[in-house]
Amino acid sequence: MAHKQATELVPLNIAVLTVSDTRTEETDTSGQLLVDNLTATGHKLADKVIVKDDIYKIREVVSRWIASDHVQVVLVTGGTGFSGRDSTPEALFPIFDKEVDGYGELFRQLSYEQVGTSTIQSRTVAGLANGTIIFAMPGSNNACKTAWEGIIREQLDRRHRPCNFVEQLKKVEG
Repeated sequence: MAHKQATELVPLNIAVLTVSDTRTEETDTSGQLLVDNLTATGHKLADKVIVKDDIYKIREVVSRWIASDHVQVVLVTGGTGFSGRDSTPEALFPIFDKEVDGYGELFRQLSYEQVGTSTIQSRTVAGLANGTIIFAMPGSNNACKTAWEGIIREQLDRRHRPCNFVEQLKKVEG
């Protein structure tokens, strides 16, 4: 059960990265779903990029965002499965200062209710890097919805108690 105290939401600057060899801005429904959810919640879209499923291209974009004084949160959709080029976890692990192990565990628990044992193929990961929280999730709309509604939304809300990630994030001006 979520616990909230009576304070206001602190809008965070959130970047969205879609990892896909085939999606374009017109066909990127999971990235757009994340943008729609974060803005509807009251957060700000800092940037949105689509990259091919390539370890170094993923790492380049995420590294730029975590080095930025402006981006506090990175949401990555796609590249978390076991098929050929899926490489999002491999791209992110070297960047993390600390891993958020419970994120993947909780995502798979929530996902199990929807897709059964197929959830074991979700290599969903999260971590902190340079005051930036990074959440990676599968590329389906349903997976993005599950991650956002079941975990991420509350963890990006300082009113959520007993804890959330807001106080762990870099502070930005304005």
